[in-house]
Amino acid sequence: MSFPKPYADRVAKLRVPFGFAMAAAFVWLSAPDATSLLAGLPVAFAGLVLRAWAAGHLEKNQDLAQSGPYAHVRNPLYLGTLTVAAGFVIASRRWELAALFAAVFGLVYLPVVELEEQHLLNLFPAFEDYARRVPKLLPRLTPAAEGTSKRFRWSLYRHNREYEALGGFLIGVAVLLWKCCGLDRLHRP
Repeated sequence: MSFPKPYADRVAKLRVPFGFAMAAAFVWLSAPDATSLLAGLPVAFAGLVLRAWAAGHLEKNQDLAQSGPYAHVRNPLYLGTLTVAAGFVIASRRWELAALFAAVFGLVYLPVVELEEQHLLNLFPAFEDYARRVPKLLPRLTPAAEGTSKRFRWSLYRHNREYEALGGFLIGVAVLLWKCCGLDRLHRP
């Protein structure tokens, strides 16, 4: 799927407002129970781990990331975000959130992925070969051979501010626990 550049440029600027709108919908609509938490939170945690692993291999605009998860999939941060969202949707027990998150991912995040890949193609001549070997969003089981020897670095994790995703994850878990335990109903008359 290809998106017109003007559209992709416009929605790239809307990622943060859409993120806040999705968070508000999540807080308002989620109706978790113990079973949904046990099913969804491990999925969300797996997405968070994928994002962390990717952040520890990413030197933005300095080097073409091809190690760690980048040897399996070109966009592990977006795949991690999608996995976190899927886990929270499972935990929330609301199909409306699944539809909303899927629409935002398809209409906002996929065009942004295209923009970023165009940027990488202009920045790194090796990106074209890398893109032929490594899929965009569905990971390959075996790593691509080239560029996979670099190790995870905590300094990159911190530099890429991935701890913010951890904070968002913990807030999401707290909201789900708060709603699951009925604490949101304690102050209602």
